[in-house]
Amino acid sequence: MPYYTELHAHTSEVSPCAHLTAAQVADRYLAAGYRTVVVTNHYCDYVMDSAGEDWEDRFRFYVSGYRAMRDYAGDRLCVLLGLELRFVESTNDYLIFGADEEFLYEHPNLHLMSLKTFSGLAREHDLLVIQAHPLRNGIKNMPPALLDGYEVFNGHPNHDARNDLARLWCRKYGKIPTSGSDFHDTWSPESGGLITPEPILSMRQLCDVLRSRSYTLRCAGPAAERDGMTDFPASEL
Repeated sequence: MPYYTELHAHTSEVSPCAHLTAAQVADRYLAAGYRTVVVTNHYCDYVMDSAGEDWEDRFRFYVSGYRAMRDYAGDRLCVLLGLELRFVESTNDYLIFGADEEFLYEHPNLHLMSLKTFSGLAREHDLLVIQAHPLRNGIKNMPPALLDGYEVFNGHPNHDARNDLARLWCRKYGKIPTSGSDFHDTWSPESGGLITPEPILSMRQLCDVLRSRSYTLRCAGPAAERDGMTDFPASEL
């Protein structure tokens, strides 16, 4: 039996560009047959600065969407904490896997760092840094040495991520490939993620699976049709 894991989803509790609550998002993924969802709400200046000046308030605000989905879904859906992190140095976005609540609390205001500085911190704490939609308009190419991987399929139907070219880019540099729906609203298809023979039930397991490349990337919906992509094994890259 195949198991689906979403790696890129937003909730309205935190991400201002998202318009479905954590409970609504969970219901969508349960109906679509997913076993696991990584909540990757935006972590950037316009989100964190609006959450108050006190770090306690900012922290509680940021994890509120993840906590709400986890509590609502219970054992029906495995909900994991991720980030879509944007540093003030550019408009690039990075999916971060492996950072738990303790790490986030002890390292406030990550968006004020640079990618270079954060990359060193990520390696200290065994985190994965994946550049989201790396070939979308306005995205700056960064030194591959600072990254663990690239999102080679982004399922957002209203942005051209040039997924077909991102796949070639990832292969060129030998990085970890990921797929995500970039889920925001009712018009967002549950179109991306990982397909594995066993369920992914912890962040540590997810990071191990990503490093092993023993998974299939799900590529569906309008973005896949536009870029001529279908599901494919990560081992191809």
